[in-house]
Amino acid sequence: MARPEPVSRRERPAKPALSRAAIIDAAMRLLREEGARALTMRRLAAQLDTGPASLYVYVRNTTELNALLIDRHLAELDLRWDRTEDPRARIHRALLDYTHLLASQPALAQAAQVTWPEGTHYLDLLELLLQALHALGLDTATAARAVDLLLQLATASATEWAARSATDAQQLADLESTLASADPARHPALVSAGAPAFTAGTPHERNTWAIDVLLDGLLQSASPHRWSGT
Repeated sequence: MARPEPVSRRERPAKPALSRAAIIDAAMRLLREEGARALTMRRLAAQLDTGPASLYVYVRNTTELNALLIDRHLAELDLRWDRTEDPRARIHRALLDYTHLLASQPALAQAAQVTWPEGTHYLDLLELLLQALHALGLDTATAARAVDLLLQLATASATEWAARSATDAQQLADLESTLASADPARHPALVSAGAPAFTAGTPHERNTWAIDVLLDGLLQSASPHRWSGT
């Protein structure tokens, strides 16, 4: 039997050029089709028909990959503000949208706790929050720290919401059971409050309340000017 003729590399179809955008596109496909566990540099390299070492030219590590993925997801959000919407309402909308976005991607929600997103869309989110906080009367230093604090709240909430969707995760019933076991002599305040005090409200309601608490505290300490809408 005749030996098959080797195929020259020059005669093979050219592979698409590797780029950071191509890597992020492939990572997004892997997340959608196979889930977060499949998202490794080795699996991503196979998806792109290259070696893992080639990826590191464009993406330093999985931390940077997650930062870029979060930024790509942020492109789905409306991060504009024309100043006709009340700044406090705009902050609420941006943070709740961000929370829902991360909660829909549990792996990215976890990554966002220790990763700063990287890219234009993340900068758009920071710009929006900073402008809205300025409009409420906060000075730049306070507003910048407030942005960090508000995003920490949104990220933590998203991580909790995402975790609750796992089949083996703790549920509110577990917390209620723990609270119900409180000893009246040792934990009188807990027994008096009752479990509903800790578990009542939807995630959306509780998150809205938390944002309001932070904003109220920030505005009270900063003695802001009144929003004029101009």
